[in-house]
Amino acid sequence: MTIPNKKLDQTIESMQNDLIETLKGWLSIPSLKAPASATNAPFGPEIRRMVDLALADARRLGFDPRDIDGYAVDMEIGQGDETVAVLTHLDVVPAGEGWQTPAFEPTIKDGKLYARGVVDNKGPSVAAMFAMKAIREAGIPLQKKVRLVLGCDEESGWADMDYYKKKIGLPDVGFSPDAGYPLINTEKGICRLILALTLPVEGNAAFPIRTIQSGERANVIPSTAEAELSGDFQTIQSKAMAFAQSTNDASSYPIQVEPIDGGARITVGGVGGHASMPELGKNAAARLLQLLAALEAGGTSRPAITLLAQAIGGDTDGTGFGIAGSDGVSGALTINLGILTLTEGKLTATFDVRYPVLFSEEQIVRFVTMRVEELGFTVSTGHGNPPHHVPETRPVVRALLSAYEKVTGLPPSTMAIGGGTYARAMREAVAFGSVFPDEEAVAHQADEYMALDRLMLNTRIIAHAIIALAGE
Repeated sequence: MTIPNKKLDQTIESMQNDLIETLKGWLSIPSLKAPASATNAPFGPEIRRMVDLALADARRLGFDPRDIDGYAVDMEIGQGDETVAVLTHLDVVPAGEGWQTPAFEPTIKDGKLYARGVVDNKGPSVAAMFAMKAIREAGIPLQKKVRLVLGCDEESGWADMDYYKKKIGLPDVGFSPDAGYPLINTEKGICRLILALTLPVEGNAAFPIRTIQSGERANVIPSTAEAELSGDFQTIQSKAMAFAQSTNDASSYPIQVEPIDGGARITVGGVGGHASMPELGKNAAARLLQLLAALEAGGTSRPAITLLAQAIGGDTDGTGFGIAGSDGVSGALTINLGILTLTEGKLTATFDVRYPVLFSEEQIVRFVTMRVEELGFTVSTGHGNPPHHVPETRPVVRALLSAYEKVTGLPPSTMAIGGGTYARAMREAVAFGSVFPDEEAVAHQADEYMALDRLMLNTRIIAHAIIALAGE
């Protein structure tokens, strides 16, 4: 069908102020997963508060939304026997350190809106809702139903999608604006590896390790890491500073040493980011392991610290664990050390591995276990997903690329990513948006932002994408 570009685009433009104010309201809620607080709040009170606001805004915009028991919100436009889904999410990762403005006080500066979740994924969620409203107000007929699903557990365990599929069900076709343009038709597999080791008493050591703490989520590159050591403070400080000066990237990993009772607290800084692109960040936990190994810190913990420092301290491709590799469909494997703790005699390291389509979780677990079992580590897995691939020849890919090229004038193409989106929840769904090829990746980082003009461009692209999929 011929898309009435001018009328649709004018309708979207007229909604700009409302769209931005609605988004700011959503961004003000720290929708972090927490223990269930009620029967309709399976992910805690803040996500419940976010669900209530999304429902209220959807009703205000003329939709008839459904509350899926606090697991998700959905709403529809169009008619017909077939349904196309747009999947986004309302939960966010923790703010972390290093923000110039408060993470949950949305701030507009130089044409950019700063807040945790503005890119991942509340900005695209609001854009999709307003795109659907614009299609309806512009009077554009749809031959299929279009359902927007706002999930609430994308950043953690996907319990929302499991519940939604069992209770409501999902169509086969759709897209998730939770990655980048032009279009992602291949997503690597995701494997969460948990290495755990129970240690005897530290015993005689120059610098026994009391505690280690770094990271909150496996899928976030930790920007800070902290260890408390026993021993002579001056010696620890001197050795730590010598280690920092011996490297070429000391400015990327600032090290602070402060005295505590009978020892020292070492804090290592880094640069956070999304675990799917660990090479773009500076992993403070991995750097701390290297420092502790250089200090020869720990007694009974020293062999384990040394092994982890060698396995993860210097690379992000799995070489240290013997799992590096790639394929021609999805590219190279990546690994991120997301959480590192040592407390009460238990050392735990949680890794986020993004693996190529031709690899398997079983292979990865087997190789890592072979690398660490001699020291007594147990290896288990947490939430994960198999790889996802939709061939370029499929109609959903062709339709979305056509809409992207029509709106932007930019060349269409497909690509593979390490990120995991809700596209995996459907048989023929892809990730489509919201970051443009010339933009930096800021999801999960401090000072996450989206340019306002790109927010509106996203809204236009999503609207045209919906029409391309459901209007013919």
